[in-house]
Amino acid sequence: MNNLGIHAEPKVRQATCDKHGDFESKCIIGEIWSRCPACSKEQVEREQAAAEEKARIDRLLAWQRRIGASGIPERFHDRSLENYDAQTAEQKRVLTFCQRYAADFDVVMRTGQSAIFLGRPGTGKTHLAAAIGLHVMREQNRTVLFTTVQRAIRRVKDSWNRDNNETESQAISTLVSPDLLILDEVGVQFGSDFERNVLFDVLNERYEKRRPYILLSNLNMETLTGFLGERVIDRIREDSGKLIPFGWESHRRGQ
Repeated sequence: MNNLGIHAEPKVRQATCDKHGDFESKCIIGEIWSRCPACSKEQVEREQAAAEEKARIDRLLAWQRRIGASGIPERFHDRSLENYDAQTAEQKRVLTFCQRYAADFDVVMRTGQSAIFLGRPGTGKTHLAAAIGLHVMREQNRTVLFTTVQRAIRRVKDSWNRDNNETESQAISTLVSPDLLILDEVGVQFGSDFERNVLFDVLNERYEKRRPYILLSNLNMETLTGFLGERVIDRIREDSGKLIPFGWESHRRGQ
């Protein structure tokens, strides 16, 4: 033994673990001896499992915060392109478009390609739009905002209140900045010229910055064009935008 009390050659002795039986213990320093190797291994595995579980929970909480920030309604948090029930040929064509749109979102971002989902309530428009949003958030780390036109207009109007710290420009910027904007209930309110102008400003600025959007509406194309204006429709077409008709009956019927 040297002056520090450390053995040049580790001493060993037989020891017994209540759980694993006999084992060979080595003197580490002074009167400190190694513990049961099986117990040590189990402790390392427990600590590793605990760390992995904490990391999993942290990822889950971060994902939930991202979904919450996206505005996607809680009812649609579990929607995916895989669990959409496409039975008819028309439904399968729509699903294929949505799958390609989500999978090729890098191309969508470069081109600014937008889409309009038209159809009666209950035909799956929100399911598929939310599924696209969730996919590009999860797989491509893109930012997504889902909102109704009514809520978007209300946010802009709220910026006029004296006690509101958000300006009108900031409210509009919130709608312009996400990588993907999903606007639901387009045309439901048949609002004022102010509301149409706000909507045009948002969509026009996104067009200029090549930031895609998906519009969801229960209107037919003629009525929707009258609401949005020919300029918006023309610019959607210009960037290879797609009109996606949901022409079947509501899934909710009979439920």
